[in-house]
Amino acid sequence: MTRKRNQHVIPAKNGWAVKASGSPRATKVFGTQREAIERGIAIARNQKSELLIHGRDGRIREKRSYGRDPYPPPG
Repeated sequence: MTRKRNQHVIPAKNGWAVKASGSPRATKVFGTQREAIERGIAIARNQKSELLIHGRDGRIREKRSYGRDPYPPPG
């Protein structure tokens, strides 16, 4: 069984990267944040985990849950 790992969309040297929590390397680097978010959503849905979207400053600006969150966001 694969371990659930939260996915992060983070700024990278050449664009935006999708990286699993605790992983030393990015899964993939994209030219735009939108592309990275789309790939991060697909991975998070598949793994039933969370997607954390970081801003240019590296701080988390949004969280999206695709798992069994006991406290899901409204809406």
